[in-house]
Amino acid sequence: MALRVAVQMDPLDSINIAGDSSFAIMLAAQARGAELWHYDVQTLAYDTGLNALTAHAAPVTVQRVEGDHYTMGDRRRINLADDIDVIFMRQDPPFDLGYISAALMLDRLKGTTLVTNDPREVINAPEKMFVLDYAQFMPPTLIARELDDVRAFQAEHGSVVVKPLHGNGGKAIFKVDADGTNLSALFEMFNQTWPEPHMIQPFLPEVSEGDKRIVLIDGEFAGAINRKPGEGEFRSNLAQGGYAEAAGLTEREEEICAAMGPELKKRGLIFVGIDVIGGKWLTEINVTSPTGIVAIDAFNGTDTAGKIMDAVERRLAS
Repeated sequence: MALRVAVQMDPLDSINIAGDSSFAIMLAAQARGAELWHYDVQTLAYDTGLNALTAHAAPVTVQRVEGDHYTMGDRRRINLADDIDVIFMRQDPPFDLGYISAALMLDRLKGTTLVTNDPREVINAPEKMFVLDYAQFMPPTLIARELDDVRAFQAEHGSVVVKPLHGNGGKAIFKVDADGTNLSALFEMFNQTWPEPHMIQPFLPEVSEGDKRIVLIDGEFAGAINRKPGEGEFRSNLAQGGYAEAAGLTEREEEICAAMGPELKKRGLIFVGIDVIGGKWLTEINVTSPTGIVAIDAFNGTDTAGKIMDAVERRLAS
């Protein structure tokens, strides 16, 4: 019987198939004969009378043809325990209460349908908090809301970078020079915008050498790209105008992967992207909706989406 795969993601109309990791996974699953379904996270529903988690999903076929990349059937309400074998939780953040609530609903499928990444462990591993478990590989880091704490940190480290704790895609990342100009105004804005504390780190000049995205599949190294800032930028995210180049691993990066790999596998975090600056500074562990596999495969001639499907099939067989 064909594997029944559902992808919980943003609308297929809105994706860039040239670089979208979710689309690459769909292509890989379809190539193995899987039956594909697509649904929006907003359609999830749990009915205690039926003891069922459902979604309004549509069967879909995909092809790498710009402007004609999918064909979708009629949507209908399906039972995610009875009708689906594997769910890829791939909607974009923000990692907010809506995201957490959906993950908790999917966690109720444990023992019936495989969800990747494991939704309970995604909740337990916020990307800029989980990384604190590996502080020995991080640059000096402060998580705080109090301006006096930030001023003391900056007095020690000079220029700093301020980020939302649950941000994504390089959005709302600010550099503050060593003189602290606009730091108080920036923190006023951050504190009004987000109820959680914020992440502050020294500005790392090594970012000009690149911010490496390293992908681990079921805890094993699968590939990497080095992302460099575009003209006039210090952020190297591809979504913010950065560009990618082929990359291998430094000895320090190999050590980082070896340190966290077993824990990622244990937690059911099958597809993970970690970010390392200057070959040595670990800054994030991305588990919600990691990206980068299309660029990695383009440079290396690999099939990272296929490796993800291999890991899924191993877990289903175990």
